[in-house]
Amino acid sequence: MLYTQKERIRRDNTKWTLVQGVLAPLQFVVFLVSLYFVLNYLLHGTFLHAASISVVIKTFVLCLIMVTGSLWEKAVFDKYLFAKPFYWEDVVSIFVVFLHLLYLFVYFMDFLSVKSQLFVALLAYFAYVINAIQFLFKFKLARNQNGKNLFPEVSS
Repeated sequence: MLYTQKERIRRDNTKWTLVQGVLAPLQFVVFLVSLYFVLNYLLHGTFLHAASISVVIKTFVLCLIMVTGSLWEKAVFDKYLFAKPFYWEDVVSIFVVFLHLLYLFVYFMDFLSVKSQLFVALLAYFAYVINAIQFLFKFKLARNQNGKNLFPEVSS
């Protein structure tokens, strides 16, 4: 069971649930746009400035969703991070944030070549996709626990 009855009530009544519901798809759109620019530069050598800035924007949105997600977790589970139902998602989230911040470091310090910097971004994006899948799985579990299946099984 993902949520106790009390946790589900707190989840449904906190403003942070709506904030997360808005920021998560926004972050995914920012990710897709940024991924386009990063891959475009790596494959065709164009849009370098857009690629670099888009990763900075993606990192900002990620940090925003991480902070508000911690506030959501505190409101629902009374812990800012590593609540039992989301422990592994939080562990991976910390790694994702680390990789995004690593990109900021190598970008602003001009530490690696541009291509290497963008490969750091791609590594961060790969970790982000894994983390997003984790959260989508938990979202599905939560919806199933509520008796509302947003992802109905397809029968063959």
